[in-house]
Amino acid sequence: MRYDLGTRASRRSLLTGALGVGATALLAACGDTASDSPSTSGSAAAAGPFTYTDGRGRQISLPKIPTKIVAQISAAAALWDFGIRPIGIFGPSTKADGTPGRESGTLDLSAVTSVGNIYGEFNIEKYLTLAPELLIAGMFDPKLLWYVPEDSEPQIEQIAPTLGVQLSKVTLADAIGLYADLAGKLGADLGTPALAAAKTAFEAADATLKTAGAAATAAGLRVGVLSASKDTVYMAVPQYYPDLLHYQAAGVPIVAPQKPDGPDAWWESVSWENVAKYPFDVIMYDARSGTPPHTEWAKTQPGWAALPAVKNNQVIDWYSESQHSYQGYTPHLTELAAKLGTMKKVA
Repeated sequence: MRYDLGTRASRRSLLTGALGVGATALLAACGDTASDSPSTSGSAAAAGPFTYTDGRGRQISLPKIPTKIVAQISAAAALWDFGIRPIGIFGPSTKADGTPGRESGTLDLSAVTSVGNIYGEFNIEKYLTLAPELLIAGMFDPKLLWYVPEDSEPQIEQIAPTLGVQLSKVTLADAIGLYADLAGKLGADLGTPALAAAKTAFEAADATLKTAGAAATAAGLRVGVLSASKDTVYMAVPQYYPDLLHYQAAGVPIVAPQKPDGPDAWWESVSWENVAKYPFDVIMYDARSGTPPHTEWAKTQPGWAALPAVKNNQVIDWYSESQHSYQGYTPHLTELAAKLGTMKKVA
């Protein structure tokens, strides 16, 4: 199941949120673990056993801690920040020109092997040559692993166990905690000075965002979170996104759509003709590497160019596929706070 646009539209409309039993247990168990941060390489760990209940409620039991890990790019980048070094990745790690994509975060792409760079692309033969011991991916659906092709999943499952980290309806702090907890179980040191500093920087950025959010609310700003394809504009339902839940809690006045596409839909789909349905002062726009930039719509879609936020250059990048780590989100909190501070009421 997808989380993308174009052909990605179905992916977004079908993504539903319900925490698996295992993820719920992990959230309860994270506690202070989510506040600590590791920094050692998981490749150094060979003790065991390794036992983990994932976001599908599925228990993974291995006689030793896996060191040959292949992970979806956002999961790989999060684990990398917590000190775990996957050997392989899949998902959008590089742009068309070969440079690292935003989803790669701080991950060293020269140190990993990619088995697929776009949705639906997963080279099973290449994956097999890595002799993987565990596959890890985030989940934005109660049962499906992000970027693992559904039709290939049975074959992939035969090669190595798979582990899903459920992110639907999970706060940003809890999502970071889930990856910290997993990294710790994979052998990372959760108490290093570097990661303690990363957590402190995150908290400082968050405090700045809360100040900016309060000011934006006092000014009466309305913030919409949008993505778009050739035929449709998509307005995000904040409760399904860890970062948007966090921004709302920080006081950012994000407006939820009135009529999502279904009872568990992540989006409200709006035609270009009706894009002015919600008068936003500020637009947070999908900045993933696979999504057309909003400047393209300003050239081709008169309705978009006429939006108050667009006319007044009040469009902020939304990084919806960033790694869930302190290092991953500190820059986003900082950038959002700074840009919100320059916004005014225009709608």
